[in-house]
Amino acid sequence: MNLREEETKEWLQKAKSDLLSAQILIGHEPPVLDTALFHCQQVVEKVLKAFLVWKGVPFEKVHSLPYLLDLCQSKEPKFSSLRGRAEMLAPYAVEIRYPGEIIEISKEEAEEALETAQEVWNFVLSLLPAKVRL
Repeated sequence: MNLREEETKEWLQKAKSDLLSAQILIGHEPPVLDTALFHCQQVVEKVLKAFLVWKGVPFEKVHSLPYLLDLCQSKEPKFSSLRGRAEMLAPYAVEIRYPGEIIEISKEEAEEALETAQEVWNFVLSLLPAKVRL
């Protein structure tokens, strides 16, 4: 396995762990919604980075989903179909993790975020060769 394949798989493994974490946290009783939403955002961020690594596109170390989507879309225009839903997860990268303004989260909102994370995961995997998919 070459370095690019290995790094792509590493990003996918991290994204997969975040996806599992979000599923567990939403399904927990009581659900842990703020942390689940953070993991949903992380799934999208990491799977986009996996795609960029595979395509050989350098990117800054940021949590910005719009920035990462722009880079991905430059290589694959079909990313535009995910943009609206994926960008809705952007606030969960940082704001939700720290004390301050309380953000009310419903279980329905968390489930929708999980659906979006799963959709982006599936979409990106469909664009990658079998040898790097998990």
